[in-house]
Amino acid sequence: MACTNCSTKIDSNGVPRGCQSNGTCGTDSCNKLAVFDWLSNMVYPNSDSIFDIVEVRFKNGRKDFYRYPSGMTIAMGDIVATETSPGHDVGIVSLVGELVKVQMKKKKADPDGEILKIYRKATQKDIDIWQEVREKEEPVRMRAREIAINLNLEMKISDVEFQGDGSKATFYYTASERVDFRQLIKEFAREFSIRIEMKQVGFRQEAARLGGVGSCGRELCCSTWLTDFRSVNTAAARYQQLSLNPQKLAGQCGKLKCCLNFELDTYLEALKDMPDSDTKLMTVKGIAFCQKIDIFKAQMWFAYANNSANWYVLTTEQVKEILELNAQNEKGNELESYSEEVPSDKDHFQNAVEQDSVTRFDQPKRRRKNTKAKGKSGDRDGNSSGKATEAKTGDNREGSTVREDRKRRPKNRPTKTAEGNERPESREGDRKTSSRTEGRSERKPTDRKERAGGRPERQTEGKAEGRPERKPIDRKERPAGRPEKKTENRESKVGGEGGADKTQKPRSNKPKPRKPRPANPNTNPTNKQDGENN
Repeated sequence: MACTNCSTKIDSNGVPRGCQSNGTCGTDSCNKLAVFDWLSNMVYPNSDSIFDIVEVRFKNGRKDFYRYPSGMTIAMGDIVATETSPGHDVGIVSLVGELVKVQMKKKKADPDGEILKIYRKATQKDIDIWQEVREKEEPVRMRAREIAINLNLEMKISDVEFQGDGSKATFYYTASERVDFRQLIKEFAREFSIRIEMKQVGFRQEAARLGGVGSCGRELCCSTWLTDFRSVNTAAARYQQLSLNPQKLAGQCGKLKCCLNFELDTYLEALKDMPDSDTKLMTVKGIAFCQKIDIFKAQMWFAYANNSANWYVLTTEQVKEILELNAQNEKGNELESYSEEVPSDKDHFQNAVEQDSVTRFDQPKRRRKNTKAKGKSGDRDGNSSGKATEAKTGDNREGSTVREDRKRRPKNRPTKTAEGNERPESREGDRKTSSRTEGRSERKPTDRKERAGGRPERQTEGKAEGRPERKPIDRKERPAGRPEKKTENRESKVGGEGGADKTQKPRSNKPKPRKPRPANPNTNPTNKQDGENN
């Protein structure tokens, strides 16, 4: 993971800024196991000489100490060619000065012993070869995994690191049991044509090399600053009152999280003044068992053996008092007398950000009454709406009161008629339709023969030109095969102008005799019913 300045700020040449590693920090994890040089601005006295050992970092946080020759000036971020067997390796200087002494003391390295040397600062040719072999690491790792699977080896190749000059490759693997990889090395040498070195690492070291993000949202501690791996057991989780869930307690490596040891000392110190979690209290009502402990609030929850559903909160001082009575073969009072009411979080809740309730949208919306006038064109719309309402309600309208009738009346209805008289109130839903709005004459029933001037009467005698006149056809003249229809009981007489006056004889109640239909040669003679013939 590159730091913020390196990954976001780029100079004119396209090289990331920050630690001045010439563009390699973006892919080489410049903050992995980094040390801040807080003595970089201090000037050495004239009598003291600069410490001639520096710390050099290689791939994935691998570091080592090297001695540089006198007369060479080296600063943090320089790419150097270091001594190795065989050939040389290429790395980046990560620390110089007096802080190197502190790191060597921490890792128990002897400055007066045998220390590897730095040959020179890396040339452009060395950097080109180094970048070329770094690009080959990923495809080589994938091919190496395929070979190991074909040989049925119970191992996992996690990383591959090439030497700076490209003469050797180191394969890091993890395995739960001993693995015989002699045949594997032969296959690797034949496939990649390079010297092979196998190095087994633990699961924690594998996670430290690969890196990642933990459940807390930050980078893994083992890949950023943690170098010594202490043993972690489930007792650390029990002391901190954590649930023993393997999925929550395990880290990226599959082992227990190293951070379980970070706050363990604080919990152990707080537990010194508290009774054990398996404490039993002898009371008047019976034996009470401890159900829960709040370490930092110094509170304990107890419940009776015969009623484990009801818990009672006691302070550590109250528990100690009952234990002292039990030591003297005396029983304490009931837990109800010692129990304290724990204030809920709702009482202490303060809306700091002044937000509304989360359920403010769950309340149903209230329907607003329509205060606008229903009919703006006059009383005619109001009467028509009243008629429609009367048709829908039916018999239920008969039991309506005068007040309900007033509510259904439109608000813009005039209180007086066109003659100036007051409009009578409608009772029991009866609407008055005789009165009309002002400016509109009352419609009177007229005879159909009395037509308005200019509107010709409807005539049926004259026909349009070009259309033949339809002649009456004798009803007895029927096409062949169609039975005559008896019309004795039904006669109509047409008279008057244009067929306006029509008279009809009353219909006889005597049933008409039914005649059999003529035989059809296409039908089945056995099926004599009309429905079957059809």
